[in-house]
Order: sequence, then C-alpha cells, then structure tokens
Amino acid sequence: MKLYLIGILSAFLLSFILLLIILPLLKRLKAGQYILGYVKEHKNKSGTPTMGGLAFITAIIAVSLCVLGVGDGRINLTLAITGGYTFVGFLDDYLKISHKENEGLKPYQKIIFQVAISAVAAAYCYVNKLTTLHIPFFKSVSVDIGWGIIPLVIFIFIATVNCVNLTDGLDGLAGGTSTAYLFVFAVMLAMRGDAFAEICFIAVGAICAFLVLNVNKASIFMGDTGSLALGGLISCVSIFSGNSLYIPVLGIMFVISGISVIVQVIYYKRTRRRVFLMAPIHHHFQMKGYSECKITYAYVTITALVGIICLLFM
Repeated sequence: MKLYLIGILSAFLLSFILLLIILPLLKRLKAGQYILGYVKEHKNKSGTPTMGGLAFITAIIAVSLCVLGVGDGRINLTLAITGGYTFVGFLDDYLKISHKENEGLKPYQKIIFQVAISAVAAAYCYVNKLTTLHIPFFKSVSVDIGWGIIPLVIFIFIATVNCVNLTDGLDGLAGGTSTAYLFVFAVMLAMRGDAFAEICFIAVGAICAFLVLNVNKASIFMGDTGSLALGGLISCVSIFSGNSLYIPVLGIMFVISGISVIVQVIYYKRTRRRVFLMAPIHHHFQMKGYSECKITYAYVTITALVGIICLLFM
C-alpha cells in the first residue's frame, strides 16, 4: 500500500511541476488549440494552450521506471507503446498549430500507426501466452482464446484509442473519465496482486495534477498528445493483465462516445438527417443546455459506479 501511495504522490508532484513549466512555454510559443467553427459554445476556448499530455505522460513513464524498474516485459512494452502514442499525438497537435487549423495528421496516417503498434502488442501477447481473458462479473472464470488474441488485440487498440480521443471534447471529460477507469482498474489489479496496479495508480496521480488545470474553464488541454496516449495506456494495462473484456464495461462512456459518432455518420449519410444535435454525444448534451461541468461529472460518476459494481463481483 505504501508503494502505491508513493507512486500516486510522486506522479502528481512531477506532473504538476512539469505543467507549471510547460504552460508559460506553450503560451510563449502560441501553441494554442484551434476550435472548430461550428462548436459555438467553444469559441472562447480558441487559443488555449494544448499538448498538456506531455506533462502527465512524461510523469507516468518517469515515475513508473523509478518505482518498478525495467524487469517486467509487459511494463516495458506498456510504457513504450504509451510513449509512441504520445509522439504521434504530439505530431498531430504540432501540425494543427503550425497550419493554424483543426486538421493534423490524416486519418489514414493515424490508422496505419495504430494497426502497426497493435500488431506488435498482439504478437507479444501470443508469443508470451497472454491469451487468457477474465470474464467480467464471474469470479475466477476465464477463457483461453489462443491465436484469437491477435485480431482481438488489434481491434481493442483501434477502438479504445479512438473512443478515448473522441471523448476528449469538454474540459476535464477525457481526463476525469480516464482517472475513474484507471483508479478502479488499479484497485482491481491490486486485489489480484498484479504489478500493473502500480502503473494505474501512478497514472491516476499524474492525471489528477493535470485536471487541476484542466477543469472548466481549462487553462490547458491535453490535446491528441494526451488522449491518444491515454487510449494506448488503457489498452495496454487491460490487455496485458488479461482484462480486455472489462474495457466495454468499465469504459462504457468511451464506448458511448464512439458509438454516437458511428450512428450519427451512418444515419446522416443515408437520410441527410441527424440522430444527435452534434456528435460525439457529449456535444449533444451541451447543445441541449447542460453545462460542461455537469456532463463531465456524469461521465466520471457513471464510470465510478460501474467500477464499484465490477469490484463487488471480484
């Protein structure tokens, strides 16, 4: 328990210090977010410094290496994948800033990277026989899917990373929901004695420091630098611990964000009408008059409540 607390506090302090360092630097470099014109409620956010994910992801990686070392292959690969997604997200944010628009990397470029990195993770799982999946809500019940882990891992990475990225649309939304997810996951893994619990606790501490400056009205955004990395981190800790099937349960709000976009796009292409006022669905609620704080609070609360239910069945 003491090691968990040290990890949380160390990550929080390092993340917060890094944020205080990079925030004025980002302002000086005019590394501000460009807001889409049709999101009227966000006009006053244009120019808010982005790429805040650099701070809390750096803290997660640094503290994890200091506390856990480099002996566990799963942990090493998790940190490498998280760092890789951070780089791609940073590149995406940089292009948006340099081009002074809300378009960075092309969608196909992101997909190529996601497929490549997920294939590495899938191969690692298969070679190291990490092919057993724990079944949610059924204590001590698991199933070995063998080579089926390869397509499953690739699908999980692509789905999770993009859903977390889509959830990053309101102040504190992606960060708060990810914190709730990772905290519940940390408790779950700690109960099983899995070393991945420490990384989750460390991530919670680092993201909480970011949320101090990201809650409404945000002083800094995580950008794709942070959201892609969070999606990669969540995918890794879930897959490598054999808890892939918990992602659509505990990450229900991420799933809803992704599904709302898919439904909106398909329905609009067929009928030229919209199901939601705007997608992802958190923008629909916003346009219905709900404040960003209420929407964020609801997302985090639902994730936490679902997490408690999951823990009751452990």
